Order: sequence, then structure tokens, then C-alpha cells
Amino acid sequence: MAAHRILLVEDNELDIELAQLVFQERGLDGQVAVARDGQEALDYLRRRGVFESRPEGHPALVLLDLNMPRVSGFQVLSSVKNDPDLRHVPIVVFSTSKVDRTACEELGADDYVPKPSSFEAFLSTMQDLTNTWLDHLSA
Repeated sequence: MAAHRILLVEDNELDIELAQLVFQERGLDGQVAVARDGQEALDYLRRRGVFESRPEGHPALVLLDLNMPRVSGFQVLSSVKNDPDLRHVPIVVFSTSKVDRTACEELGADDYVPKPSSFEAFLSTMQDLTNTWLDHLSA
């Protein structure tokens, strides 16, 4: 497994592009997978469907939006944290919702970071979040 493989679960194309800029700055090109809804995230994590041939092992970090089509972030979080094979995978909820922190903590989220609305704040928050978690996981 690549030391810092990340799964970004996000349905907003602009947020995906901004996050990928931060990942490129960190030198993570080619180590970030994107799932555009909760079903894709679960398929990726369980190596099903189009992801059955992805490299073995789990991502070092999942950045999870909550409000997505098909399967919500809450459902992904609950499913992953109740799966003995996946529960150890760190999940950081990165969402515009400011009221769901407690529910996410109760479901087992490892961190909850409100997604800022401005471009500059988004980039700064994503940089801080990525640096904090990847440095923590490397230690």
C-alpha cells in the first residue's frame, strides 16, 4: 500500500479540483482516489465493481463529505466503522454542515472539519487537514 493513499469522497467538482491542488502541492499525485458518491466510496473500500482491480490495502485516510447522492456520508461512515476489516481506516468528515459533528462522532468519525465557503479558506483548511493527518499517520 502506498504510504499516503487517500480516498476523497466528494460530489462537488470544484471542491474536488481544489483538494487535488492541495494534494499536488503535497506531492501526492497518483495517490488520491476520488469517489463522487457514497456508493462509489463503499465500492472502492471493498474493492467491488469498477474498483475490484485497484491495489490491495486500504487508504491511509478517507476525506468524507456528508451530503451526497445515492448513499450519504452518514451511511458510509456507519458502514465503514461497523465493518471489522475497515473500521481502523481513519475517516475525516469534511462537510459544509455545521450541525452534524455530534452525530459523526457518535458514528465513529476520527475528526470533523467544517468546510469553509471561501476559496482561500478552503485551500488553507484542506492544507492544514492534509498535513495534520498525513503527518500523524506517518509518525
